[in-house]
Amino acid sequence: EVQLMESGGGLVQPGGSLRLSCAASGFPFHSYSMYWIRQAPGKELEWVSTINSGSGESKYYGASVAGRFTISRDNTKNTVYLQMNRLKPEDTAVYYCVRDLESAVPVKFRYRGPGTQVTVSS
Repeated sequence: EVQLMESGGGLVQPGGSLRLSCAASGFPFHSYSMYWIRQAPGKELEWVSTINSGSGESKYYGASVAGRFTISRDNTKNTVYLQMNRLKPEDTAVYYCVRDLESAVPVKFRYRGPGTQVTVSS
């Protein structure tokens, strides 16, 4: 059974940083690309970032987070991370870890975790 569990969310001031983690189990983690998506209040799901399978050399970011967020993975820990710097109020959302993203626009996926809330506010 595929299981994904996010952690690391919280309340942070504008300009601050957070690191999200997603612990995966139930499948050969190193063989899968992994994704982060988010949903802000009252808005559609938004693709945030992608890291490819294996070593994770290829990384991709949405325009709204490029240059501020960094995705990474540790295959020894079956965990994918999202380092979020220079956070803005518009980054406030529930962040989800995803496996098998079928479409980025609109977002469609096969598996996701329960999500972790990120709130950026002074």
